[in-house]
Amino acid sequence: MNTKVWLVDKSVENKNGYPQLEEAAALLRQKQTVAFPTETVYGLGADATSDEAVAKIFEAKGRPSDNPLIVHIASKEQLDSMAAYIPPVAETLMEMFWPGPLTLLFPKQKSVSDKVTAGLSTVAVRMPAHPLALALIRQANVPVAAPSANRSGRPSPTLASHVYEDLNGRIPGIVDGGPTGIGVESTVLDCTGDIPVILRPGGITKEQLEEAVGQVLLDPALKDETEAPKSPGMKYTHYAPKAPLTIVEGSREFLQDLVKQRKKEGLRVGVLTTEENQHFYEADVILPCGQRSDLATVAAHLYDVLRSFDDAGVDVIYSEAFPGEGIGIAIMNRLTKAAGHRSISEK
Repeated sequence: MNTKVWLVDKSVENKNGYPQLEEAAALLRQKQTVAFPTETVYGLGADATSDEAVAKIFEAKGRPSDNPLIVHIASKEQLDSMAAYIPPVAETLMEMFWPGPLTLLFPKQKSVSDKVTAGLSTVAVRMPAHPLALALIRQANVPVAAPSANRSGRPSPTLASHVYEDLNGRIPGIVDGGPTGIGVESTVLDCTGDIPVILRPGGITKEQLEEAVGQVLLDPALKDETEAPKSPGMKYTHYAPKAPLTIVEGSREFLQDLVKQRKKEGLRVGVLTTEENQHFYEADVILPCGQRSDLATVAAHLYDVLRSFDDAGVDVIYSEAFPGEGIGIAIMNRLTKAAGHRSISEK
């Protein structure tokens, strides 16, 4: 299969949308897969109402079919065809955060492919805040199921080149809209119960949600790998570089001692750090991932840095830990998954 790349400038739109997207939109209508940018990461999309189309997502990614997908929409009318019921708290959240990096769980309509929901009675839906994603969904005129556009288990793609690296020859096309913005996936929120529950932390923080609707809980399954997944992207090891990654809870000196030990063993060692700390370490590869004083920059660069360690050919990677608040919750969630829950504490 030849994978075509459409380079589209998101700032150049006319009254008919983006003419460069017509071929990609036609492929979606024809039950094919297309990768496209969102404000979080690149997604691999297919018609959410078609079992045939959705099956091609799992095949291209090598993704287990018991892992549910998020449906992306461009209008409230499309939500009505997906959700059997819209709770009042969801109305408030949509008003506040849509379009944006917030995915909401709803009781599903029969029109949604069971392959999208992995047999669950709920469907995860969001409206992305990216002009090319919205235009592509409108021009295709179908709701689009889309996980991240990477091989299953790899770091999510924040550039079209990441998608090409993983999926060239496996999908018909990639819409290249440049780098994504937020860099970690959307927050997934179950608002079908009395108190909303975060199933996956992401681009909208717990603090932002609580300011909008009051109490919000974190799903205990975020810490329990034996729980069945109610949210996309939470069951299996994800985001992993090729070299084993370990999160280090402790001082810079403690992390540097670990680096020295592994270098004595003849290993090529990488360190994931921040701009503030990068000059402290003596390792083979030191990659800063944004600023500790601005965790949004860490989120934006996290996946790109994880992929860069592959290019650098390291044997092991140590990562600093980040504060577990705000978007730091999402950063630590992704790092923990990438590390396969490997961590070392100084205490």
